Amino acid sequence: MTTAPQLSFDVQQSESARTPAERERVLADPGFGTHFTDHMISIDFTEGRGWHDARLTPYGPLTLDPATSVFHYAQELFEGLKAYRQAGGSIVTFRPYSNAARFNQSAARMAMPELPEDVFVESLELLVQKDREWVPTTEGHSLYLRPFMIATQPALGVNYPSRTYRFMVIASPAGAYFTGGVKPVSVWLSRDYTRAAPGGTGFAKCGGNYAAAFVAQRQAVENGCDQVVWLDAFEHRYVEEMGGMNLFFVYGDRLLTPALTGTLLPGITRDSVLTLAADLGLKAEEGKLSIEEWRAGCESGELTEVFACGTAAVITPVGSVKGTDGGWTVGDGTPGPLTMRLRESLMAVQYGTAPDPHDWVHKIC
Repeated sequence: MTTAPQLSFDVQQSESARTPAERERVLADPGFGTHFTDHMISIDFTEGRGWHDARLTPYGPLTLDPATSVFHYAQELFEGLKAYRQAGGSIVTFRPYSNAARFNQSAARMAMPELPEDVFVESLELLVQKDREWVPTTEGHSLYLRPFMIATQPALGVNYPSRTYRFMVIASPAGAYFTGGVKPVSVWLSRDYTRAAPGGTGFAKCGGNYAAAFVAQRQAVENGCDQVVWLDAFEHRYVEEMGGMNLFFVYGDRLLTPALTGTLLPGITRDSVLTLAADLGLKAEEGKLSIEEWRAGCESGELTEVFACGTAAVITPVGSVKGTDGGWTVGDGTPGPLTMRLRESLMAVQYGTAPDPHDWVHKIC
């Protein structure tokens, strides 16, 4: 755990916070990532001084110089996690120290300063406590938390990273990530584009990875699919990720997920599924799977289910696959029983309706 001298947060109350009626209108149909709470967190970093000026302020626009480094060289990164209102009324997050550790792994790759893990978690706690009324009560809804860091030095030189940074946290009430609830998604196998290559930023949660994915996602939609599936950079044969989510393949009581090679995001939900699978008596493995093996497994019936997982979408079944050489259906095209069992088991821990044997839940208030 990364620690540092305690920062004291200056707390500034918003004078234009939404009324209870306005807030309830948003919470009735929050969507995903389109509405934001009344406050935000900011902490500045200066080379030679370290982290300073921690504050909670009213949510609002930023004023940055046009030459600010993040605009030109994309030196930034982010995280994503949720706050849940549990059955007893308490508000919790899920494995926030794992997010803090991954945040710092991304920071190291992007030549950015690490943020002490206890400060990362404290910033989440402070924002959620202040905006607790924004945590939905509707089953399956949550408050999505977006910590991020940007390079803030106004300079166009490319021979050194920024000397100043800002860490921030904003929050957004969230309904279902995919509209229509839990239903199988269709995926497009991208052979024209590559998400990441060895030695690149594939394991880092930085915006450039997502910006480069938009053209392939658009291609997926143009071919009638919901999401893109990324293949390896060398042969374009081996499965890596689905959009911004990790993939799992179900062979009866055995689960297979692509191994972390440095090109895949080390998903916290992925890691949780591997643990839950063992709890349920399933064999979970990390390895390689080619698209030929994926297709053959579905056609033979050996491969019974496929699902994607991530913070935003939790666990989402994959029902069909398309590519330039045709397509196929996974199972009978409906959500598989093991997929739904894992989804329900994970959400039961998050929402407090099942025991938490691994101490994943972190109580905020």
